[in-house]
Amino acid sequence: MSESEIIIEKLLEQRNFHLNTLKNLDFELVMEPSENDIKNIEKLQRITVDQIKKIEQEIAFLTSKNSKKIP
Repeated sequence: MSESEIIIEKLLEQRNFHLNTLKNLDFELVMEPSENDIKNIEKLQRITVDQIKKIEQEIAFLTSKNSKKIP
């Protein structure tokens, strides 16, 4: 396994963690939180989605870089 494949695997693990976090935050919204809690949850959701986007961009970059190396 190449170094970039290991990095991609770690990034996928991070992405999965963030996706799981989003599921948990969605569940918290179902539990009738206070108005303040809703604001905090929505802020965390935005931050988490931004993190997922960054991770997916990095994965796409590394994947395209790897595909160029393959003859």
